[in-house]
Amino acid sequence: MVRFSNNLVGFLNIITLLLSIPIIGAGIWLSKQASTECERFLDKPVIILGVFILVVSLAGIVGSCCRVSWLLWVYLLVMFLLILLLLSFTIFAFVVTNKGAGEALSGRGYKEYRLGDYSNWLQKRVRSDKNWNKIRSCLQDSKICQRLLDNGSSTEVQDFYRERLSALQSGCCKPSNDCNFQYISPTNWTRTPTSSSTNPDCSAWSNDPDTLCYNCNSCKAGLLDNIRSDWKKVAVINIIFLVFLVIVYSVGCCAFRNNRDGWK
Repeated sequence: MVRFSNNLVGFLNIITLLLSIPIIGAGIWLSKQASTECERFLDKPVIILGVFILVVSLAGIVGSCCRVSWLLWVYLLVMFLLILLLLSFTIFAFVVTNKGAGEALSGRGYKEYRLGDYSNWLQKRVRSDKNWNKIRSCLQDSKICQRLLDNGSSTEVQDFYRERLSALQSGCCKPSNDCNFQYISPTNWTRTPTSSSTNPDCSAWSNDPDTLCYNCNSCKAGLLDNIRSDWKKVAVINIIFLVFLVIVYSVGCCAFRNNRDGWK
């Protein structure tokens, strides 16, 4: 029975080692097939993650199954640091995503998004011109406004107002409701005598399909709303993963004690 913990650690790490192979493969595939800056940005982190999981898994297998105590000690140290890192990130994610939500409008199927509604930390990330220029390029490459562009002038104004637009489509593909622009088509709006809003997004709007409202604060807010939603989901998954890591770490500690005592 005392060897059970060593065998269990070895078995769990064989699984994670096998999982690391498709992760590394996905990173290599991205580096070869990427056609946009956004896709190329992901390849190195994915490869690094895969290699990290591979190395840690090998350390766990050799340390537990071959009774290499120092290697198992290193494995446990890395696991402990990973648990602390995930716990810190999970708490941070919940704190950062605690603020912010879209504003429902009467007679509209979509919501409006305000940059000031989100946490200061998130706002700083998108207020930086250097960061936003890269993000904007990614948004343009992703064709988030393509459906509205494809609809062209075929969508009637009342039909458009009933559209269930995503946060990014609402923030980046149309002018803010504050602007009181006259609707021509989903991506074509004209200024009117009542268009006197102080909202800076009104002057940032352009009917140019490559510009639209990609420079608007509402577009940045739409992105933050997506991030907020995604991070909350990631935080919940992290909690489940943390429970798993704590169990593996506890079993690993038993395996380390077995190595030290020589399975006596």
